[in-house]
Amino acid sequence: MPDTKEQFEQVIAICRDLYAKKLEDYGPSWRIMRPMSVTDQLFIKANRIRSLETKGVSMVDEGIRPEFIAIVNYGIIGLIQLALGYADTTDITNEQALTLYDKYMTKTKELMYAKNHDYDEAWRSMRISSYTDLILMKIYRTKQIESHNGETLVSEGVEANYMDMVNYALFGLIKLSF
Repeated sequence: MPDTKEQFEQVIAICRDLYAKKLEDYGPSWRIMRPMSVTDQLFIKANRIRSLETKGVSMVDEGIRPEFIAIVNYGIIGLIQLALGYADTTDITNEQALTLYDKYMTKTKELMYAKNHDYDEAWRSMRISSYTDLILMKIYRTKQIESHNGETLVSEGVEANYMDMVNYALFGLIKLSF
């Protein structure tokens, strides 16, 4: 049986490395994004994956893997934005942005490890296209919750949906990498 924690750490390191490099290029410019805009960005990435899976051809020289990485990173950005609120400027340093990334990735990983224990690694038997569909479903759920100003009657909130999206994208990256 593959070592799930080791595989998770490897794909998370790839995502974090790209996040850090983009911070060097752009700084935490995403701080101006409202959570609804982050959700829409996640939609664009997941919709592109589904389009590539369905069409089987990419007109842009990027495949599915970079889009899963983007979903991971935008999901973590979404968690940060939910916690801090959006800003009118880039009000944190690159170092603070990396610290926040690590904090919310740790929280997201811990959720995955707990669910993985209960579901007995069922994700390993799933198709990558199912992760895409589940991410899209979580996005539509999130949009619905956002249209209700974050209020739910019995359902998990936006934060839980962002964490699930990140974990499904990490599952996809593991399946594509190993």
